[in-house]
Amino acid sequence: METQNITLSIPKSTLHKVKLVAVRRETSISKLMAEAMEKLASEDESYIQARDRQLALLEKGFDLGFGESKLPSRDELHERK
Repeated sequence: METQNITLSIPKSTLHKVKLVAVRRETSISKLMAEAMEKLASEDESYIQARDRQLALLEKGFDLGFGESKLPSRDELHERK
């Protein structure tokens, strides 16, 4: 996999915490950041796919069990007997 160097500006306190995490996990800050960014991108992609599926379902509509029969009009629903 081809890599690209980037520059990040983050608070020193955050960098210190990330360094400690990297040491505990016996990995590099670069690897931690790459994994975090990959996870973020993957979650975003999954969200977009799920949203699009749900919007397609809403667009299609739902069968409410009326079949081909005509729905009663407002007047028919509220007429007094």
